[in-house]
Amino acid sequence: MDANVVVLGTDNVGKSALIVRFLTRRFIGEYGDIESLYTHNVVVDGREQTLNIWDAPYSQQDLSSESLMCEKRVQWADGFVLVYSICDRASFNAVSRLIQIIKTTKDFLGFEKMPIVIVGNKRDLHHRRTVLSEEGRLLALSADCQFYEVSAAENYHSVLMVFHGLVDRIRESRVSVKKLAGIKGIVKSMSAVFARRRTDSL
Repeated sequence: MDANVVVLGTDNVGKSALIVRFLTRRFIGEYGDIESLYTHNVVVDGREQTLNIWDAPYSQQDLSSESLMCEKRVQWADGFVLVYSICDRASFNAVSRLIQIIKTTKDFLGFEKMPIVIVGNKRDLHHRRTVLSEEGRLLALSADCQFYEVSAAENYHSVLMVFHGLVDRIRESRVSVKKLAGIKGIVKSMSAVFARRRTDSL
């Protein structure tokens, strides 16, 4: 199974560091503002999975629901990782806005479900914290997303859990979409049968 994942967040929240930590287990702190696409094979629950990860640079346009780039990302993605820094209140507010935009775009395009994981990064800098863990949890609860608080700098395992958690959500989403399609198919064929019967009885 292939899955496309878009990683979004404002500048300096550690998006690229999070991705590279997941891919290589190493932490690299400094990155330029570049767009990258990675492919990585992982085993989740005994099944191999190919992840295509789009490390998307941030621009103010990302916070506009009219953005063609947002539409392009939602069309491409099977799931999103939205990253904020626990030391940066504005980055948390941006994630809240990104959730609304992704959901609005998803509905506009007629998609059933879009798995989203919210990540509060830089947990190691708790002395500079401006966003409480509880706020991240409440945002995730209200938006029906998963939530993780991690330190890309200090902990590989918690970063691994983020991507494994998203893979699980993508699988669940695909199963529920298949079930829904199956139910719609049954309803359609039942309607066709009843319509035929009505025609025959006339």
